[in-house]
Parts: sequence; C-alpha cells; structure tokens
Amino acid sequence: MATIRDVVKVLRNREGVDAVIVLGRDGLPIDSRTSDTLDSESMAALVPPIVESCSRLGEASGRGSFGFGVVEFDSGLAVIGELTPETLLAILVEPEINIGQLLFELRRHRAAIAQLL
Repeated sequence: MATIRDVVKVLRNREGVDAVIVLGRDGLPIDSRTSDTLDSESMAALVPPIVESCSRLGEASGRGSFGFGVVEFDSGLAVIGELTPETLLAILVEPEINIGQLLFELRRHRAAIAQLL
C-alpha cells in the first residue's frame, strides 16, 4: 500500500517540480522533498497564513471552501492546497511548466491522498 512518503516522492519526481511539502496547519512539515537550495521548514511556516486568507476569501465571496490555489512568482509557481482540515500541501514548480495536469490530478486524487495521512 502506498504511503504519504510515496506520494511526495512521485510528485517531486515530476518534471519541473522543485519542492513538495506536506505540512500541518501549524506550519510544521510532515514530509517533504525539496531541492538542496530550499529550506522546507521555512517554507512550510509560510503556507498556513496563505491558506487561511484564501479560505476567508472563498467564504466572503460566496465561492465556498478553499481547495487548491496557484501563486505566480517571477521564477516559478506555488501550488498550495488543503488535503484535510489539518493538513496542507505546497508544491513549487518551475515557471515554464504547464501545471494543468498536476492540478487535475491533485483535485481528482485529493481524497485518496488524504486517506494516507
């Protein structure tokens, strides 16, 4: 049976993915795979406030619960989302990568990934 570690490994091995972090709402990493230049603990600490703001935006705008979001930077993208009420996911992707398939798979398999936690 697959584990969350297996899922993190598979996601990290995708072309253009620089980092995958599964973390708690407290900002502490549960599991991660990053390039040598990225500090998973520092990055994980920044994710919960972003997700909280996105959740409030969804509620205030009548759009419902937050699922996944994409944040664009000069040098890449961050895909951030909620796996369970207590668990979040952050994936850093290089800028030229098409993330459509990644987003589709995350939405499709979110429940299965969440059960591994």
